[in-house]
Amino acid sequence: MQVPDDGRQPDWWHRDHPTFTALSGFFTGLAFVVVVPGLFIGLLNWLFADDTAEDLFPFVLVTLGVPIGLVIAPKTRRFGLYMLIGVVMTALVVLGVGGLVLWFMLTYQS
Repeated sequence: MQVPDDGRQPDWWHRDHPTFTALSGFFTGLAFVVVVPGLFIGLLNWLFADDTAEDLFPFVLVTLGVPIGLVIAPKTRRFGLYMLIGVVMTALVVLGVGGLVLWFMLTYQS
């Protein structure tokens, strides 16, 4: 059974609030960095042998075309910009914390 469409627009928060696009874009970028590579390597390991999956993993960088494409398109430019900021900030935090932990482990080893 199909629900009839009453023609209502999304609430003002989802349609006009200035921070909704920024927040949703940033957290989409954060999730993009975490989820896409994990799903990609999982799919590669499911379809191919381990050596082939490891060789094909760098192709996950092709998915960076999604936020770049969103920045180029005029209607999605703001969302894409904040998504790109989320991607970059997440990568910087992960690399920074990983480097700090590695430095700490190598400096203070027993």
